[in-house]
Amino acid sequence: MLSVDKKKCFYCGTCVAVCPQAAIELLDTCEVAIDEGCVEYVCRKWNCRLCVKSCPVRAIYEV
Repeated sequence: MLSVDKKKCFYCGTCVAVCPQAAIELLDTCEVAIDEGCVEYVCRKWNCRLCVKSCPVRAIYEV
């Protein structure tokens, strides 16, 4: 499962841009929504984690 540290995240959209499955979305409420179903069944299978690796402030992390 992935989580977003709301104190670190500055809503830059890098995670959205790098996700090959479009499993991450920026909401109008200045929050990041992660499709956990996709993360569990697709991203984990491929060991992708591009969102985690690309976040400039390391706001996305694995729980």
